[in-house]
Amino acid sequence: MAESGLGTRFQRCFLAARQLCSFPWPELEQNLQTSPDSSLLVDILHKTILHPLCVKYPPSTKYRRCFLTELIKKHESTAAEPLDELYEALADILNEEESTCCYKNYLLPTGEPVTLSESTAIISGGTTGLVTWDAALHLAQWAIENSALFSDRTVLELGSGIGFTGIAICKTCNPKAYIFSDYHPHVLQQLRENIHLNGFVLEPGTTRQIQMEPRGQEAEATNDQNPKLIVAELDWGSATEKQLSDLQPDVIVAADVVYDPEIILALTGMLQKLSTFRADRKPPEVYIAFTIRNPDTYHLFQAELDKVGIRWQIIPAHSNSIFLYDAQPNVTILQLFI
Repeated sequence: MAESGLGTRFQRCFLAARQLCSFPWPELEQNLQTSPDSSLLVDILHKTILHPLCVKYPPSTKYRRCFLTELIKKHESTAAEPLDELYEALADILNEEESTCCYKNYLLPTGEPVTLSESTAIISGGTTGLVTWDAALHLAQWAIENSALFSDRTVLELGSGIGFTGIAICKTCNPKAYIFSDYHPHVLQQLRENIHLNGFVLEPGTTRQIQMEPRGQEAEATNDQNPKLIVAELDWGSATEKQLSDLQPDVIVAADVVYDPEIILALTGMLQKLSTFRADRKPPEVYIAFTIRNPDTYHLFQAELDKVGIRWQIIPAHSNSIFLYDAQPNVTILQLFI
C-alpha cells in the first residue's frame, strides 16, 4: 500500500488516532489550532507514534518522521509553548536507520489489532506480494460485515500475500479452518511470520518450508486454538489433482489476484477444478475482490468467466470504511458461481 503525500499521511494518522481515542472529528484539527496548551498534542503523540502498539511494532521510519514533522509544523503555527516531547520523539526517529521492512497495525471493529510485517517497497524480491493492497482491506471489511458466511466453515484464500484478509477473518468470523495459499517463497515466509505474529499457531508441516518459532504476541497461542490454520504452497498453473482434492473448501476468497491478463486463464482453470473436487458435490462459494486499474483486464476476466460457464454478480459496496485507505480505490467484489 503506497504512502501518499505529507498532507494525506497526516490526515490518515489523525484518523488512526481517532480509532485509538476519543478525539472529536472533524473538530480535531481546528482544536489543534486553537488549543491554548499542549495537552491535545501530547494526547495525539501518545495515541500515534508513542502508542504501545506502535512502539512495539513501529511503522516505517519515513512514515513516522513525516508525521512528526507535520505535527511539529501544526504546533509551531499555534501560540502554544514549545513541547520538548515532540522534538525528542523526532530526534529518536532521525537517529534510526532506514529499513526495508516495517510494521503496519490495523484495528478491527472489536478493537483488536492485526499487526503485519510488510516491505517498505511496493515491489520487493521480484514480487508485489509483500505489501497489503486496498482490495484486501475491502474484502476483509466485507467478510466482517458478513461473518455468518464464514462461521464454522473451511475457507481457502487464493493469493493470500502477507495475510491481512485471512488474519482479519480468523479473528472475527470464527471459521472452522482457514487455508492460506500462495506460491512465492518470500511471500510464504512472510505470511507464516505474520500468522504467528498475530497469536496463531499453524498446523504442523503445512508447507515445505521450516515452521517459524513463536515469538511476541504469538507466545500466548496454543496448538488447540480454533480455527485450524494451514499454509499451502499453491501454484495455479501446476497444482495437482491431489493437492486440490485435499483442500475441500466451503468458501473461496481472493483479493487483488486479477491484475495481469496472463494469470486470468490459470485462475479460471483453478476455480473450475476446485468446483469438481468437493466430496459432497456442492461447489464452494467464491468471492473475489480487486481494484480495477485497467478496465480491459477487468472485462477480460468477466469474458473468461462467461466463456467457461462461471456465472458472476457484483456484490454491493459497503458505505462506511472500517479500515483506513490512502485513497478511495475503484474496488469491486464479485461473487462467482462455479
